Amino acid sequence: MPIYLPSLTADFSDFPAVESALLQPNGLLAMGGDLNPERILQAYRRGIFPWYGEGDPILWWSPNPRCVLLPDEVKVSRSLKQTLKHKGFSVSFDQAFTQVISACRASTPQRPSTWINTHMQQAYTQLFAMGYAHSVEVWQDNQLQGGLYGLQIDKIFFGESMFSRAADASKIALVSLCAELLQQQCLLIDCQVENPHLLSMGAKLMAREEFLRVLEMGL
Repeated sequence: MPIYLPSLTADFSDFPAVESALLQPNGLLAMGGDLNPERILQAYRRGIFPWYGEGDPILWWSPNPRCVLLPDEVKVSRSLKQTLKHKGFSVSFDQAFTQVISACRASTPQRPSTWINTHMQQAYTQLFAMGYAHSVEVWQDNQLQGGLYGLQIDKIFFGESMFSRAADASKIALVSLCAELLQQQCLLIDCQVENPHLLSMGAKLMAREEFLRVLEMGL
């Protein structure tokens, strides 16, 4: 059974060992606690992240295997290369974090609801103010058409969510992030849980033991 976390501890380090996470649902480790930015940072440093639905208690996860993307292994298709050349997109970093996380939270016909609730949005906005959360913005004709956000701690980037209002806009955000992280010699992007979109972009599954080893190197 997942372990319940108290609301307040002195150092926010009261997470159980990730090896005790459940097999089903894959990676469920603990519940409860709070979204204090320091608790969230401690969780990420241990290979744990919060993810829960509206009305649920805060749930903390460490799945095995882990979905990751190495910045130098991102796949850029021929059609995406053409989009980058000819569609008039521009990219910025950390210029519209609030707009990006709000867009990631917004419901769409393809995605009626998301896990990004008000408390999550407030917590990651605070982490942005602290310099840990970051956004990538993709613009076309001065309109925000896509982007992503996540956390960066030292040489590890923890991707959280992305959105797209124009074809390939979220892919452009991811490719641009990888180029920036390569310059910073970052080791990997933690994608947490796989999906077809991420796998098509070059993400792969990594055993949790290996992920924790790379995480320790990156921190």
